[in-house]
Amino acid sequence: MAATATADSSSESSRPPTPMPENSPPATPLEGPSKGRRRQRLLRGIQRISSSPSLAQIGRTRSSSAPYGTRGSLSCVSLAAAPTFAQYHPGNVTPGYFPNAQSSFPSSPTVEFPSFEGIETRLAPRKVANASTTCLTPNTACLPADVVTTRSRSGTAQKPPYDFWKNMPDEIRIHVFSYLHPKELIRVSRVSKDFHKFCFDGQLWTRFDATDFYTEIPAESLAKIIVSAGPFIKDLNIRGCLQIEHYQRAEVVVKACKNLMNATLEGCRNFQRSTLHNLIRTNDKLANLNLTSMTAVTNSTCKIISQHCPQLESLNVSWCKHMDARGIKMVVRACPKLRDLRAGEVRGFDNLDVAQAIFETNNLERLVLCGCVEVTDESFSTMIHGKNPEVDILTDRPIVSSRRLKHLDLSRCSQLTNEGVKIMAHLVPELQGLQLSGCSSLTDSALEPILASTPRLTHLELEDLSELTNDILSEHLAKAPCAPKLEHLSVSYCENLSDTGMLPVIKKCTSLKSVDMDNTRIGDLVLAEAAAMVRSRAARTSTRGCRLRVGLKLVVYDCQMVTWTGIREVLSWNAEIRQPSGGHPSFPTEVIGLKCFYGWQQTVEQHTQRVLRGDFAAAGRLERKWADYMQAIEEAGAAGAGRSRRRRRAREAQMLHADEEEGAAGAPGRRRARTMAAACAVM
Repeated sequence: MAATATADSSSESSRPPTPMPENSPPATPLEGPSKGRRRQRLLRGIQRISSSPSLAQIGRTRSSSAPYGTRGSLSCVSLAAAPTFAQYHPGNVTPGYFPNAQSSFPSSPTVEFPSFEGIETRLAPRKVANASTTCLTPNTACLPADVVTTRSRSGTAQKPPYDFWKNMPDEIRIHVFSYLHPKELIRVSRVSKDFHKFCFDGQLWTRFDATDFYTEIPAESLAKIIVSAGPFIKDLNIRGCLQIEHYQRAEVVVKACKNLMNATLEGCRNFQRSTLHNLIRTNDKLANLNLTSMTAVTNSTCKIISQHCPQLESLNVSWCKHMDARGIKMVVRACPKLRDLRAGEVRGFDNLDVAQAIFETNNLERLVLCGCVEVTDESFSTMIHGKNPEVDILTDRPIVSSRRLKHLDLSRCSQLTNEGVKIMAHLVPELQGLQLSGCSSLTDSALEPILASTPRLTHLELEDLSELTNDILSEHLAKAPCAPKLEHLSVSYCENLSDTGMLPVIKKCTSLKSVDMDNTRIGDLVLAEAAAMVRSRAARTSTRGCRLRVGLKLVVYDCQMVTWTGIREVLSWNAEIRQPSGGHPSFPTEVIGLKCFYGWQQTVEQHTQRVLRGDFAAAGRLERKWADYMQAIEEAGAAGAGRSRRRRRAREAQMLHADEEEGAAGAPGRRRARTMAAACAVM
């Protein structure tokens, strides 16, 4: 201990005395030399800490009780000298730190600080803006990058770019992606991991329709998408997707989709029967099921549907060859919500039990039996009024409730006759669409009571009914209560129909949008009347760039009585611009789409395209040039080789007429002599 005390005393005697500030109070007797040394060591430690660059980012506002001026600061250079404190005065500052400062010690690199009364006094943090040395730059004490603002050339502060997509709520991002189609979602998912996560969110795949891209997507990718979004899919349409017909791929799809409400499997011919049955069993909420042309569909499939799909509203089993009408009966009786039944070309509809089941439900609004050749008058009558109904003795009509049918398709049911079809009269008042094409044995008497009792009829197809006459059109359809609402009429291949029957229909049915009259005897008068009808019902506009639409579609190809004159009448009206005196020109808003003789069709299509894009001048020039061309052809035929051909046909027709008259007079023997004489004259 004595040695230690001696060493301390010797070291203390060797140290120079510490200068005290002028304004410092005198040391009290309680403050010994050891306490002063501890204070100096503490201040030196604080000085070293405050000059460290690591504290530059920990900034706070300068305290209002800071003991030094605004120009003073601590620096690493000021600590390089001896750690002694000299008495502070204005001239005791190192040259070069302040331009106007003068130092009594030119070689001293130190910066003096005033003394402190107590160790409780805190030093204010160093600020880079107050640095006076060249070794300190703004980069040594920078702020975090997310709060630093840059300045533009104009001097205004600019905030860092705001990541709008990153800070957007997930619900809004999902809503943005919902506007993309499935094919676009697949492409966008390759942008980033974040996009990939949102593109395969289940909320975007509640409806999966592969109609637009099923021929381009591989089977593995298609199955992967369906599996990833399977629990969310409610509307599945894989029509024609032959890629997943493999047993394993189809099983994966079936296991993933358990919340389906609408399923379309049309065309999946190799779909396994067990896979189809598992799909039906695991989706008891199915409302619309389309199984068209599937070989896996049998009567057992219909039984499973009747047991597990009580919410079924629409069923399409057309062209399913391994089932018959008995399966339809099970579905109809077990599914009370069934509204739409399509069973085209299904066998067994001559069964009266099936017909009675359809009658008892009275819920069907659409019944499609096209191609069901086994439908007979008796079975169809049972569907409409049941077995042995009570008949009103005054009206001779069955006393049953009206059917709810709105659309009925009996095309190509060749066994139906007038007696079976006219049963519908007064029993289907809500009927809107009726298709009887191909029922070749029907005549006017079958349609007369139906047209008189269906005021809501808008679609009527009577194609290939060769027994129809002009009376059914002029006397019944044109005067029927449905005439103002009729929109679609098809009388193609009705060879007995001509202008006499069609002209009243075109005049009275002012809501027509499409008329099929190919292979009939109608002529140019019908085309001119159609143009006049559209002209009277269509509003005109004074805006030249107004978008036009096709208001009426006419099909008149293979009509021998239609000439280029009637076609030109339609083209001329399509491009008509009315110029009233002293007023603004008016333009049409509806045009007529025409399908005519194939040699004229290209010209008609080009004319229609010009009209639809508003180029009426070009359309008018095309129409005039085509008319000049057709007229030149006729004139060339009249003066050239065509003249002798027409003369020869005229002579043949005249001689044939003369032969018929002579045959009627009882002198058929002279026919051969006159023919030989004419042949000799020609030779």
